[in-house]
Amino acid sequence: MTDLSQDAVVEAASRIRSYVHRTPVFTCHTLNDVVGSELFFKCENFQKVGAFKARGALNAVLSIEDDTSAVVTHSSGNHGAALAWAASLRGMDCYVVVPKDASKFKRASMRRYGARLIDCGSKLESRETKLDEFLEQNHARFIPPYDDPHIIAGQGTATLELMDRIANLEQIWVPVGGGGLASGAILAARGQAEVVGAEPELADDAFESMKTGRRESPREPVTIADGLRSSLGDQTFEILYQARTTIALASESEIAKATRMVWEHMKIVVEPSSAVPLAAIIRHPHLVKKRIGIVLSGGNVSFPNTF
Repeated sequence: MTDLSQDAVVEAASRIRSYVHRTPVFTCHTLNDVVGSELFFKCENFQKVGAFKARGALNAVLSIEDDTSAVVTHSSGNHGAALAWAASLRGMDCYVVVPKDASKFKRASMRRYGARLIDCGSKLESRETKLDEFLEQNHARFIPPYDDPHIIAGQGTATLELMDRIANLEQIWVPVGGGGLASGAILAARGQAEVVGAEPELADDAFESMKTGRRESPREPVTIADGLRSSLGDQTFEILYQARTTIALASESEIAKATRMVWEHMKIVVEPSSAVPLAAIIRHPHLVKKRIGIVLSGGNVSFPNTF
């Protein structure tokens, strides 16, 4: 079992507190009526760099040695931007291996925060190969996007804040890609609330992994929830499996509908990855309890130029 506990999340919260936002928790009567439960939305779309990823990236960067001059990672967007932002606070260079088909908006965001981009193919194997080539030729510290104790503990601070703000939650629903947010939520909740993961049908490796008891390889990632195209890592799989985490799936049309519902009824901007938990909740009412926290993971989305 990965040597992590709620104490690591509490330490991370103390470490990053002065740099990140304590994001608000919103409610929406209309969505409560749709689901038939009390929903409390932790709005990480208002976080630094527009996503919860700022928490883990900063916790990792603040934990490494002072003589580190550069960091590197692979990312389709939010983690890369978060790492570039965190590295800038310590005067470090940041390099990000990015799939060529990554969102143009998110590529621009990474550059805006100071990242130097290195193109790769769309598959995880391509990312890892390009990353290995970079590390062979350059001195930099690799900061994984999710499968790292400091990343996991940092992401858990969102759930820690949510549970501190809202008492007696029965469940916490989070989107699952690489599993860092879900793993951190499990550590932070420490059994006081059930953590349920939500995943796109077209990127369902966590769902399959929980069924088989081994880390399953992902399919070609084609979901509109582009922040969830990563697959579980060794550590995140272990944490989710040891907790016997339920993973609920949502289709592409359900994710798109849930995204519109958040935009229209809550009047806030979230990216499709953030709406996957709501989509899964609506699809699987038999899994849903009466008092639920939902982490809206990010709001980095571009709109068509039609105005």
